[in-house]
Amino acid sequence: MFLDAALRNYDLSNVAEYARQAEAIGFDGLWTSETAHDPFLPLGVASTATTSLKLGTSIAVAFPRSPMITAYTAWDLQKSSAGRFILGLGSQVRAHNQRRFSVKFESPGPKLREIVLALRAIWKCWQEGTPLHFKGAFYNFDLMTPFFNPGPIEHPGIPVYIAGVNRYMCRMAGEVCDGLHVHPFHSAKYLREYVHPAVEEGLIASGRPAKGFTYATAAFVIAGDTERERSENTEAVRQQIAFYASTRTYEPILATHGWEGIVPELHQKSLEGDWKGMARLITDEIIDAVAVSGTYESIGQKLRERYSGLVDRISLYQPYELAVEPKRLAAMIRQFKVEHK
Repeated sequence: MFLDAALRNYDLSNVAEYARQAEAIGFDGLWTSETAHDPFLPLGVASTATTSLKLGTSIAVAFPRSPMITAYTAWDLQKSSAGRFILGLGSQVRAHNQRRFSVKFESPGPKLREIVLALRAIWKCWQEGTPLHFKGAFYNFDLMTPFFNPGPIEHPGIPVYIAGVNRYMCRMAGEVCDGLHVHPFHSAKYLREYVHPAVEEGLIASGRPAKGFTYATAAFVIAGDTERERSENTEAVRQQIAFYASTRTYEPILATHGWEGIVPELHQKSLEGDWKGMARLITDEIIDAVAVSGTYESIGQKLRERYSGLVDRISLYQPYELAVEPKRLAAMIRQFKVEHK
């Protein structure tokens, strides 16, 4: 199990130092996400400032970009990082695709599957010099002249992960992808009883071994070295869980525990803007199932105990201001790794 960092400061002038520090204190990887900033640009900076960190998107939104554009970006990042890049893609929800990005939202599962296959066809063309002939239901690619071909690179095997919550996406990840980004809103029970069986179905269908497949996630963490600090951070996590749980997309997580009955009420309160009322619906039982709580001295062991055998890469998801000196983070990482061995 690897312990990764999530980029928190997207100011490109600060990324190199942030990445160097993450590598120096012992993190294994660095993930970016596509929220208020581009997810790829910081990784270009980080790739030239580090030597061992895995660098990946968790996630980049797939549909607003042509697979050809994504292929070029991933190819360049893989080359500049000497093979350390991981391309993580997600579908996003309908409203953001249609109203924020102004793109079609159609058959998201099959379309995302086709994007993964198209990327592989494009990269094979560049690496092996084979003609580009990809025909799909959503994308067709059959033109690649030498002027537009970047040519082969030393590490052409770019891992592709997708984000998945429902059974179709998890199964599809097992069938055509190298890994799955499990949403931060999850529980160990949901991973064990819902995610893993679906992924394994896909792996069996593709005839691929489970050994080469990676489960990655960011875990809700309530960290603090005082009771007051943990109490304040618990409320921030409670509010974030309420936000996710109010969206019907994430109902499978709650349904695993028989808690899906709160989804309509959460959704209605979200429409009314009753954020405090939403948080009150998230019980301590839900918090305990979804989040890991402890001091920075103990959190590494607790993460390992909960996720052993369930995920391969894990980072900390903390929806509150993180003001922890590197020394404490380094101690947490050392404990995680020493105990893991």
